[in-house]
Amino acid sequence: MITNKFSGQVAIVTGAGQGIGFEIAKQLSVAGASVLLNDLSKELATQAADAINSMGGNCYPIHGDASNIDFIQQMIDEAVQRYGKLTIAIANAGITLFGDFLNYPAQSLQSVMNLNLQGSFFLAQRAARQIVKQKSGGSILFMSSVTGHQAHQDLAAYGMTKAALEMLAKSLVVELSQHQITVNTVAPGATLTERTLEDAGYQKTWARITPMGRAATVEDVANAVLFLVSPDARHITGQNLVVDGGWTAVSTSPY
Repeated sequence: MITNKFSGQVAIVTGAGQGIGFEIAKQLSVAGASVLLNDLSKELATQAADAINSMGGNCYPIHGDASNIDFIQQMIDEAVQRYGKLTIAIANAGITLFGDFLNYPAQSLQSVMNLNLQGSFFLAQRAARQIVKQKSGGSILFMSSVTGHQAHQDLAAYGMTKAALEMLAKSLVVELSQHQITVNTVAPGATLTERTLEDAGYQKTWARITPMGRAATVEDVANAVLFLVSPDARHITGQNLVVDGGWTAVSTSPY
């Protein structure tokens, strides 16, 4: 965990009630940042913030739909009202809806596009507006995926959105670098979370086909995120960091 590098920083982390998002929010807060923690579930958001605060962090829960543009602005306003500014925005919220391409329903596609792309795009836009107003610089980070690099069965829609986020990060370099705002992505591979561990064979399967011999932990992914939004990465922008234990180098199918 990176320590003593986020004092005075204010971050929004979406989809952070559990899993990777929670670990990111926890590490940021324990390392000195004030964190607005979002989740669609009020219960998860509250429990997560309470857990982080019990560790000595400074974290405030805000529940709502991270794909909704009005709610995104509400999060920005809440961060500024509560903490005086915003310096870091992490678009972690996303949805994975499996389905074969020939029968993939329009409703599923719209759901994936709304959260993964619209939510990320407008969080970046509204956060950037606030950071530009402050004239202080800052960091925006999108959560991508190895499925944006390698084809994965039944994830055409999801993989498409993740590849798009990496292009968005590159595109924003042109518009936001002059304001000292970095924009990067992290692409996790198989990661052990509450959701993935519901699959009894998940951990064993990915340990077998990952060159490093195990799936990632949430700490592995959060460590990469914290580096890219830290002062150590102020000259890194428009980049993607893959955290997959080498899986994309060999791309062995779990099927």
